[in-house]
Amino acid sequence: MHHSKETFFIALLVIVTLLNVYDFYNDYQESEHSRIHLLVEALIILVSVVGISVLMHELWQRQQETENLRKQLSITRADLNETNSKLRQASRQYSEVIQEQLGKWELTPSEQEVALLLLKGLSFEEIAGVRDTKEKTVRQQATAIYRKSGLNGRHEFAAWFFEDFLQ
Repeated sequence: MHHSKETFFIALLVIVTLLNVYDFYNDYQESEHSRIHLLVEALIILVSVVGISVLMHELWQRQQETENLRKQLSITRADLNETNSKLRQASRQYSEVIQEQLGKWELTPSEQEVALLLLKGLSFEEIAGVRDTKEKTVRQQATAIYRKSGLNGRHEFAAWFFEDFLQ
């Protein structure tokens, strides 16, 4: 949008300059021409040419900046995609480690599901809602999880899995 507006003004300034050149030439061809008048017209032509040059230079610079920003954005997107890929891979690997540990503790499938929801930070009430069970059942399963893991409560349970990331 801005590019077409700038191009329009450059074209308009070129037309005005050409008209001034034509007028200057006609005035110069007359036998009786005022030097002051010719000087003013020449000055107007010069200012117009400088204006055209400045506008064209600004337009070129903006195009270069836009192209550089596009290149940087492309590089940033590629870096972001790579980072997201690494995060997804790390997440899968971490999930596998968690599942392996829950298996070592010999948790039942229901206890494993509750354990994962506890690690995600859900309350007993929220877990009961997600699993469509009673909160008392979730509390009993959580107690079994803590007992089988040898850990004392939700915080120690979560810390056991996240401790290695904080080193």
